[in-house]
Amino acid sequence: MADMELTGAEIVVSCLRDEGIKHVFGYPGGAVLNIYDEIYKQTAFEHILVRHEQAAVHAADAYARATGQVGVAIVTSGPGATNAVTGIATAYMDSIPMVVISGQVPTAAIGQDAFQEVDTVGITRPCVKHNFLVKDVRDLASTIKKAFFIAATGRPGPVLVDVPKDITQHSCVYEYPKSVSMRSYNPTSKGHAGQIKKAVQMLLEAKRPMIYTGGGVVLGNAAPQVTELVRLLGSPITSTLMGLGGYPAPDPLFLGMLGMHGTIEANMAMQHCDVLLAVGARFDDRVIGNPKHFAKEARRIIHIDVDPSSISKRVRVDVPIVGEVAQVVDEMLKQLHAGKEQPEQSALKAWWTQIELWRAQDCMKYDHTSAKIKPQYVIEKLYEVTGGQAYVTSDVGQHQMWAAQYYPFDQPRRWINSGGLGTMGFGLPAAMGVQMAFPDAPVACVTGEGSIQMNIQELSTCKEWKLPIKVILLNNGYLGMVRQWQEFFYEERYAESYMTSLPDFVKLAEAYGHVGITVEKPEDVEPALRDAFGKYKDRLVFINFLTDPRENVFPMIPAGKGLSEMILV
Repeated sequence: MADMELTGAEIVVSCLRDEGIKHVFGYPGGAVLNIYDEIYKQTAFEHILVRHEQAAVHAADAYARATGQVGVAIVTSGPGATNAVTGIATAYMDSIPMVVISGQVPTAAIGQDAFQEVDTVGITRPCVKHNFLVKDVRDLASTIKKAFFIAATGRPGPVLVDVPKDITQHSCVYEYPKSVSMRSYNPTSKGHAGQIKKAVQMLLEAKRPMIYTGGGVVLGNAAPQVTELVRLLGSPITSTLMGLGGYPAPDPLFLGMLGMHGTIEANMAMQHCDVLLAVGARFDDRVIGNPKHFAKEARRIIHIDVDPSSISKRVRVDVPIVGEVAQVVDEMLKQLHAGKEQPEQSALKAWWTQIELWRAQDCMKYDHTSAKIKPQYVIEKLYEVTGGQAYVTSDVGQHQMWAAQYYPFDQPRRWINSGGLGTMGFGLPAAMGVQMAFPDAPVACVTGEGSIQMNIQELSTCKEWKLPIKVILLNNGYLGMVRQWQEFFYEERYAESYMTSLPDFVKLAEAYGHVGITVEKPEDVEPALRDAFGKYKDRLVFINFLTDPRENVFPMIPAGKGLSEMILV
């Protein structure tokens, strides 16, 4: 298309085509009608019309998490852009590569309080990796190219491109840049050789080593390297909520998730190790609890992260290594294979003896004899029925923690949830994004009766696109995690946490054209799941599991407490 003049709207569509985008999630409106008119004329990618802009961004976010590609969403100006902010912030907190194209009022009307005008760049600035306001159609193609480059490189994140309506009408010669060079943005990819050598030596000398992984292992496609490193060293490994699947959970070297709702063995090993290797993780408040308590035990810390601002942000580290985690760990492996030194086996054996004593406390046990459905049992059966091969999305709350604890992910990019922001309403649109990316894969949305109602209108989108998602509703009649905190810390004053006017979810699912099932007894859990993934394989199935309303998530570390200060029952 060299030397061919295109309108700004045609340029937007051409950029997405030339970027290789196959799916775009969005919702039209006045400021983006020119773009949508061009979308109508093309066949390079599919556009998925959602029922709310928040859902468009969540779907694009999950598409990116599951595929490793950049997700794309299009929204209109004003309320379209503000509705998208929650989704943008969700992606920002979890470092998800995404490009959001927002419409804007005509250039001359900016700042005039025009109809459906908001300062989208100003509003989104705190929760994007970068954003642009395009003021000249000649800059549009290069800006979009920059947006995709910034979103996908370094520490990934969402980038917003705000396009005024008149820019979509103006014309210029179209040429999509083949590459991007930005003087102000040059992320580091290769770790410092001296620091890597120092880290390897420290791990070999460790008597109580521990490897702690986060979402950076998944996003950085470093799971194979980390797995090889763990098995080579024989070290215990734990993972954050975002890092689940970065190391196969069924492996005995894996101690489970750590943090506020982590296992005893993971938290205690994290607290009492003498050398800690942190890979693509950020020592956040839900992981280490109180930093002062964490610092009571002496340990040397190695921290690998692509983002230098994450290193020594909450916890001082001894060996910082800035670089892409896959590249850095690969270099560590080369040094280990080339050298003759091995970890000190007697000390490692004693360390594992202690870890097994912690593990023997079986902190994940629950009452299997109850006449009420235990939510943990539902997740265990979901794992069994799907053979551990499902993509599992979740909303936020107790159900999210149970899914993380009782579905042992053994592959990266199968666990799709809102970690940093904790966004209710994420689960269903996220499942849509995953199912669009992998139409033949089993996709389950684990949710609660509070969360599902925040974007339940997307059942309409699922109907239109015939998405065979399985909605696993763990219905306890409460905003469960709110109720749990009120029970523990507010003397059982259940202020506004009890859901007294829930809909008939079966009828609601059927009204949208889907299959609805209510399950009230433990013995009916497995048959319902087998029907959902077998008999109704090609349909969306909404299963309303009526679970024990008083069940809590254990272990639990109270806010402000340390890793070894867990509530177990």
